[in-house]
Amino acid sequence: MTLPPLLPRSPHGGPSAAAFSGLDFSVNCNPYGPNPALLAAVRGADHTHYPDPTYAALRQSLADWHGVTPEMVAPSVGASDLLHRLARAFLPAGGKLLSLHAPFGELARAAALQRAGVEVLSSLPEHLPAGGQLLYVGQPHNPTGRCLSASELEGLAHACAAAHTLLVLDLAYAPFVDAPSIQHPAVIQLYSSGKAHGLVGARPAYAVAAPEVAAQLENLAPAWHLPAGTAALLSALPSAQDFLAQTLPQVRQDAQALALALSHFGAVEHHAAPYLTLEVGDAARVARELLALGVKVRDCASYGLPQCIRVSTQGTQRDQVLISALEKQTR
Repeated sequence: MTLPPLLPRSPHGGPSAAAFSGLDFSVNCNPYGPNPALLAAVRGADHTHYPDPTYAALRQSLADWHGVTPEMVAPSVGASDLLHRLARAFLPAGGKLLSLHAPFGELARAAALQRAGVEVLSSLPEHLPAGGQLLYVGQPHNPTGRCLSASELEGLAHACAAAHTLLVLDLAYAPFVDAPSIQHPAVIQLYSSGKAHGLVGARPAYAVAAPEVAAQLENLAPAWHLPAGTAALLSALPSAQDFLAQTLPQVRQDAQALALALSHFGAVEHHAAPYLTLEVGDAARVARELLALGVKVRDCASYGLPQCIRVSTQGTQRDQVLISALEKQTR
């Protein structure tokens, strides 16, 4: 038997195989989490029995919140799993993934596993390139933080429908910036609630899409694909939003202060998200040097920005550690 070659894992922020005990600015997560109500839901879940394989109550809770039917909701452990399922369902071998700016690494890897191509669009197109089955848009984009307006989303959704292309709208960081979204038959909305609620380890995620699209996503999931704790978190999500009103204004304030402080070291791109990019020249070298100083940042080479690092605010006091480390690194 001849096996296909193995593809390397996509680079991400956060933990790696190497032990690290410093401050991690490579992860985009609410530093004032976890949301206590959602943490209580995880801890109070019944872990002794199999969950409902249809996750009917969870779907109903999220559907009522979004004003859709339960058949339009596809829950998941992490948006990465949904992206891989999307590629398997809608990207045939020889197909093409379109992406406004660089796509999230997991989707690019999923396309590669399907032997599909990737075409990156540097700006909002007037007409979609031919042959794209999926168009990925980060709303806001990671790592730049750029967002489309509601009218731009509306126009893009209609263009996708006309071209028989599905618009994948990644809303992982939308709560941080009040980014607009859109419900449309051609749009797949991806929600990764762990980011804003400070519970990324629980991996809560779901898609809202046309019933036939959601059915394809569900068809590719194994039985009981959500553990009880993640299912309980997602069920409780609609009633646990006060935490965002309490913490996200402070996150925005911290991120703005960090962007201003880092502008003394190079060009900063920041658009109200908790993260920003800083132009440092050789990002890989700077990331290594900062790591030696006990500070972890994200090298943006995989996004096509080898001259930039991405950092996310960790709160005012901890952000000062990053600023001090950069001062030492630039001496």
